[in-house]
Amino acid sequence: MINQNNLLNPTEKLAISDDKNLMDIAQYLKDAQAGHKKSTLPLEQWHPKLCGAMDLKIKANGEWWHEGQLIKRQALIELFASVLWKEDNKFYLKTPVEQIEISVEDEPLFVNQVDQVQIEGKTYIQLTTTTQDLVIVDPEHPVFMREYESELRPYVHVRFGINALIQRSAFFHLIEMGQLLENDKNETILSLQSGDFHLQLGT
Repeated sequence: MINQNNLLNPTEKLAISDDKNLMDIAQYLKDAQAGHKKSTLPLEQWHPKLCGAMDLKIKANGEWWHEGQLIKRQALIELFASVLWKEDNKFYLKTPVEQIEISVEDEPLFVNQVDQVQIEGKTYIQLTTTTQDLVIVDPEHPVFMREYESELRPYVHVRFGINALIQRSAFFHLIEMGQLLENDKNETILSLQSGDFHLQLGT
């Protein structure tokens, strides 16, 4: 079992390029995360031993189950979510001393809030997960569509190769922020703009 003491006093690490826009975004996220008392843990710097698997399953509907029992404590879910790691298409809980495999039906994170924010005079799309991750839509964190069990679903890349499912109500809000267009094949396309980043989604 994970020792929660290993998760205390995290060292915040932000990957910042020389591009000024990315610097502005990084500073915005840093300030926003401080407001949420949350920072990204440097999981990529940790090289713990593999410690097998635990009976923890994240279902496609967002529920977390441990040994057949639904986890209802949101604080506990947020703690575990902060150390989610993906490697070789497997999901883990990762601390500096141990890495434990868990089961994920689809993706382990879920977006339930969509906002527009102003950074250096430009309008960006910000997504918030149920575990308080803040994601600015940009080329490194794009929104995309993918099929799951014959249903086309919207996702966004969050961190460490892990994506978040954009929940239905949040996606409807996202649609309101964009434009619905029709291509030459009579298919509906959602056009979105976040800062200088433009993307189109087949819906």
